[in-house]
Amino acid sequence: MDLVIKLGMLFVFFAVTIGIGLYCRKHSTDVNGFVLGGRSVGPWLTAFAYGTSYFSAVVFVGYAGQFGWKYGIAATWAGIGNALLGSLLAWAVLGRRTRVMTQHLDSATMPQFFQARFRSPALKLAASAIVFIFLIPYTASLYNGLSRLFAMAFSIDYAWCVIIMAVLTAIYVIAGGYMATAINDFIQGIIMIVGIVAVIAAVLSANGGFLNALSELGKIPVEGTGMPLDGTPGAFASFFGPDPVNLLGVVILTSLGTWGLPQMVQKFYAIKSEKQIGKGMIISTIFAAIVAGGCYFLGGFGRLYAEQINMDPARPNYDSVIPTMLEGLPTVLIALVIVLVLAASMSTLSSLVLTSSSTLTLDFIKGKLVKNMDEKKQLLVMRALIVVFIAISVVLAIVQHKSAVTFIAQLMGVSWGALAGAFLAPFLYGLYWKRTTRASVWCSFIFSTVVMLANVVAKSAFPTILQSPINAGAFCMIAGLVIVPVVSLITPKLDKAHVENVFSCYDRTVTVHVTDSIGEEAGSTKTR
Repeated sequence: MDLVIKLGMLFVFFAVTIGIGLYCRKHSTDVNGFVLGGRSVGPWLTAFAYGTSYFSAVVFVGYAGQFGWKYGIAATWAGIGNALLGSLLAWAVLGRRTRVMTQHLDSATMPQFFQARFRSPALKLAASAIVFIFLIPYTASLYNGLSRLFAMAFSIDYAWCVIIMAVLTAIYVIAGGYMATAINDFIQGIIMIVGIVAVIAAVLSANGGFLNALSELGKIPVEGTGMPLDGTPGAFASFFGPDPVNLLGVVILTSLGTWGLPQMVQKFYAIKSEKQIGKGMIISTIFAAIVAGGCYFLGGFGRLYAEQINMDPARPNYDSVIPTMLEGLPTVLIALVIVLVLAASMSTLSSLVLTSSSTLTLDFIKGKLVKNMDEKKQLLVMRALIVVFIAISVVLAIVQHKSAVTFIAQLMGVSWGALAGAFLAPFLYGLYWKRTTRASVWCSFIFSTVVMLANVVAKSAFPTILQSPINAGAFCMIAGLVIVPVVSLITPKLDKAHVENVFSCYDRTVTVHVTDSIGEEAGSTKTR
């Protein structure tokens, strides 16, 4: 009976997902519709698409397990940072300007933005290469987290979990494009909210309630420090945890990183109008507070299950923390968690493959490898590349699992660090500062990709605090915010006429008839 319940919920989820993909075929008959949903997506769909692309099995299984184990209840700060810095501030700072300028420059992808903003086809090619290369490890990490929960619930082989998820995602993205992804993201987001609230309640209840669980967590010593005194909260139950410096690196990477991730920023391209941005900002922030805050809060109690987890200090198995916490839950809740993580992972995967395929097609192949590509050919190539991208990531995920190369958070740290480190500063300054130069963008691209690749192949050469890809990625983002303005001030400016044309989209004058002024001549006009 337990198996029937689990399979039944999965079947319903799969049927709805595929049905939406087929239904949205009418919205994906041209490039604009397939990539951006015709730039007509409302605030609810955009906000949920942003949130579900943000949070996946990487966060629920990988990050929540690893950082909850390391920092205890203080890991919740990462979720708070995701809500305030990664959602609220990102929408407030980037939302309107991204929507207005990208439409003005007629850019559908981040590499296209760099080409149009800085008059450099070479920047577009470099950006598209960075996107494709560094989205692959992130995608592999999605499969990894999902497979561990499937193995716990069904004892299904890892490879089959990966293949099933990949095939289903490919079907609805290829069929319906961005609109299918957005609608599915909305449904999947609701599942995530309900699921995380239910799981937290169940886990706390199993540990005697919140206060008792927190008290027990406070009794656990930090390695090498001894047991805390009776009645004194231990480090794992404290406000900032046992290692606030490294926790800050996690907050920066997972929160500020969204500002430079192409699959995240591209959500602003597609929103229907400027008026919808304020609504989307509020919805997205609430979603992040519940889902991200809930995930890290849940992971903070992971050490209460230490006796059931074989945590080898030399090779810690952080990815097993959350699955272990869930093993004793009722069947219905386990089924809900499986659908929750499946929904989160598929929504993120769909966003990644759509971003990667559109970037390669529009920014690399079109006009470079193939001179003349009509709409039909572009759509065909994008759909084919979705299959290629998913296939590569599946192979990488299976090889990674069998050779035990690394764990989830490391894969995501490398990906986020390289992408956000390379793109965040050039994109942000490009939206706001006219003085930003082409050379500064190149410096940001080169610096972050070199640092993150070096972190993978020569980790020991880095200072201790930067040997973690999480901290290295956070360092790249912050460094970029310094590198771009400094280099811009000492390198040649862009053509003034071009820059003024780019920024003219923010200075439109609207002329309207006066309807509320007394004493002016009838039919007069004023500008505002």
